[in-house]
This record gives sequence, C-alpha cells and structure tokens, in this order.
Amino acid sequence: MNNFLLWFGGLGLALIIEGLLARYELLAYSVGWRTPITDLPDGVPYARGAAADGPPAAYLVYLDGIGKRRASDTRDGGQLVKALIAGAPELRVLGQVQPYSPLADPLADRPVWAWLRRRAGLLLFLHNVMQTFVAADRRYRPFYNRAVGNQIATQLRLAGYQPDSGIPVVLLSYSGGAQVATGAVDELHTQLRAPLLLILLGAFHNGANDLTYAQHLDQLTSASDRIERVGTWIFPERWRLFRRTGWNRAVRAGKVTVHRLDPATHVGPRSYISPTAMLPDGRSHLDRTADTVIELIRAHHTATAATDDSLP
Repeated sequence: MNNFLLWFGGLGLALIIEGLLARYELLAYSVGWRTPITDLPDGVPYARGAAADGPPAAYLVYLDGIGKRRASDTRDGGQLVKALIAGAPELRVLGQVQPYSPLADPLADRPVWAWLRRRAGLLLFLHNVMQTFVAADRRYRPFYNRAVGNQIATQLRLAGYQPDSGIPVVLLSYSGGAQVATGAVDELHTQLRAPLLLILLGAFHNGANDLTYAQHLDQLTSASDRIERVGTWIFPERWRLFRRTGWNRAVRAGKVTVHRLDPATHVGPRSYISPTAMLPDGRSHLDRTADTVIELIRAHHTATAATDDSLP
C-alpha cells in the first residue's frame, strides 16, 4: 500500500511539474525570451524524397505522435516515412518538425532530459502528452498554433517551398500530432498561401481549431482505436451537439472524409504502422496505411489539376 501511494504521489508530482514546464516553453516563445531553433543536427536533411532541382508534386510534413523527441525519425514513425518516400518519389517529405515544442527544441537533445531518458523515460512521454493538452487549452491554443505553424512554415521554406507557388502542402499527423496539424492551418495559410490537405491518422485532437483554409481532411481511423475514441469523448468540441466548432463546421461543409483501417489499433503490434500485422490481402498494416496516404495525395493532386485545367 505504501509503495502504491509513493508511486501515485510521484506520478502526480511529475504531472504537475510537466504541466508547468509545458506552459513555460510556450511563454518563453510568446514573450520572446528564446528564439525558435531552425538549424537541424548533422545528418538530418530539411527534406527527403523528390530531388530539389525541380518542384515536387507536393510537400508532405509528418507530425508524429507523443514519442517524437528528436529531429530524426522515431522507430515507428520512421517506418511510415520511409514507406511513403519509397512509394511516392514525387513527394518531398519533412519529418523533423517538433510538434510538442513551440521552440522547435528536440526534447532528447536537452541535457536534463537526456539524463532523465536514461532513468525515467516515461517522463518524456508525459511531457509530450501535457504539451498536447496545452495546445488544446483555449487559453494557450492561439499562441501554440502560431508557434508550431511558424515552425512548419520555416522548415518548409528551408526545404525549398516558395510561398504562392500553388504546390500543395500535406500535413500527415499521427495521434496527438493532429492537434498540432489542425492548429497550424491558419498560420500556414497566412505565411505560405498554400493549398492544404490534412490526413489525420488515429487523430487525437479537440476539434476547436478553425479549418476554413484546409481544402480537405481525410480521417484514417479504426474501430479498434480506443485512444482516438477517447478524444471524441473528452473534448466537447468534437460532439455533434456543438455545431459551430471548427471540426463540426468542416464536417458539415463536406471537408472531412473518413477511411476505415480496421482492425488496426492505435499502438502496439497491430497498430496502423505495424510492419508485422498482416491483412488478408497479404499487405502489412504499415503497407496499407502508406498505400492509403499515397492514394489520397495523388487523388487530391489529380482532382486539383483537373479543376485548374477547366478554368478559363
């Protein structure tokens, strides 16, 4: 019993500290105490995939789940990024964005966190969980959206994106990355005036962000994804009752298309990006997810090109 109370008390204290640290980073950005990081570590390119000597079909920005803590790919997210690059060489792919750091400061590169990672790795996940809820909090959401939207726009420019070029920007988000993706729409429109396509994989988000400037949203989901379902319960802005929220307005406008990836789970050996869980058609869950994302991007590109050709 005493051990349980000690563990429970320690977890509660860790959550309080994490909550304060998450808000401090956003405050440091908002008042200009610290400048967001734009340089990448050695060996991490600003973009992969399509060569930089010509315009790609689209720029794809991958916003990973709460395991993201460095500029390089996570183990699972990296498998998806590699599959997308291999399957769609026409895309220029960015995977270095830090969705859970308004200062674009990789958590694993900070000395204190590097020490903690070796002794209490769970705290790194708690930090990113708390950042997700800070991003969803109506008091901090506008500042967080501006910070990470600016980070994405900066990385896109460094990867060669030209504002007003008309080249689509695809925000592919997994889990809590969806909160950041939906929040970045306004800032990306302001800075780049780019056609924006959002693909939400197992999306955990509050539904409050304005999606007016998103051309379309594709929601990749599964009946076995309990974590995504929790998000639809705990955030009132996702409830159909609140018709004026950003998410529900987008749904009513026909901007949201749902794609079922049953029986995938949110995490674990049967997750959306599992290379070992197999489907009856012989593909892995990872293969199906990558194929679906590529098909959606190409279909969007084809539809956009057809619309442009029909204009006088």
